Amino acid sequence: MTDGLVAGVYLLITAASVAAYLLPEPRPELPPVWVVIALGIAGGVVVLLRRRFVWPAFFGATVLLLVSFPIDSPLQPAAVLISVYALGVYRSSRAAWLGFGIASAAGMLDALLKALIHGRGAEAAADGGPLVLWLNIAVPFVVILLIATLLGTNVGGRKRYVAAILDRAAQLGRERDQQAEIASARERERIAREMHDVIAHSLSVMIALAEGAAATPDQARSRDAIGAVAETGRRTLGEVRRLLAIVRSDGGSAGRSDVRAPQPQADDLPALVAEFARAGLPVTLTVSGAPRADAALGLTVYRIVQESLTNALRHARGVTRVDVRVEWREDAVSILVEDDGLAVAVSEGGRGLLGMRERAALYGGTAEIGPREPRGWRVSVLLREGEAS
Repeated sequence: MTDGLVAGVYLLITAASVAAYLLPEPRPELPPVWVVIALGIAGGVVVLLRRRFVWPAFFGATVLLLVSFPIDSPLQPAAVLISVYALGVYRSSRAAWLGFGIASAAGMLDALLKALIHGRGAEAAADGGPLVLWLNIAVPFVVILLIATLLGTNVGGRKRYVAAILDRAAQLGRERDQQAEIASARERERIAREMHDVIAHSLSVMIALAEGAAATPDQARSRDAIGAVAETGRRTLGEVRRLLAIVRSDGGSAGRSDVRAPQPQADDLPALVAEFARAGLPVTLTVSGAPRADAALGLTVYRIVQESLTNALRHARGVTRVDVRVEWREDAVSILVEDDGLAVAVSEGGRGLLGMRERAALYGGTAEIGPREPRGWRVSVLLREGEAS
């Protein structure tokens, strides 16, 4: 809309110039009126296209300035001024100053041609001759062109500065959204690991206890097993509620108590092993070194042992011994879980095995999981302290 308005004003001035051109007495040495009209329309087109085709519009205005030297009209110099201004606004300061140099040379050449044509005769000689006429035409043109260039570079510089700020703000917004999405995905993955570990472990223990209760003729032992099933179910329900509270927590007081409920730590390993032993898994625990106060590390150790024992309970057949060894070193924690059962095929892409590898990777450690000779299954995990990511 702005381009059309500027071009329209330019064409109105062109019409006024044509009218002024026709009013004086006919002068055979001047071009016919249709040439003036054509040059005015061409200048209007150049002005109209100055934003989309900046350099072509500039060169077009410069050519029109040179070919219109027989006409004493300010229209073509005005088109050049507008085009140089457009270079500063829509391209760069360097482009504007390059255009200033080219347009200055063209303007001085145009002034020279006009001075040679109109600077003859006694009247022109009395005014100083062609040289003075050339200076009277060229100097004002260059000064006004300089002002147009300075205005264009100033306006363009501010536009580019604001555009850079807006672009940077948009980029920061995109990066913030990406970081939020990454954090959300990591949190979902963490909660999925926790849900899997809690539910898979608890259901495996409950199934083993229920099967044991159904198989034993001893009513007392059967009642104890059923009670253990109920206890495991209640504990599992509490952990699931805590995890769900994390998922839907909105900062309210009702959610905070569940979210902040204590999570299992390395000190809870004896109770975990006792629970699996009660479910029928012949497991022993050996811990060496002093557990750290790092709650996240303690939870990771607990979950890895829990998942390893859950897999042994679910998948191994004919197990007579399961050894769990946790060694707290100076700057690392070593976890080794071995059984002597006949392992069935376990998918390497299963969530449990994948979860153990992910937990180890979070601490810059390693996880070696697979069958061992001559029979059995082995889980060896090394967690490095101080490298949690």
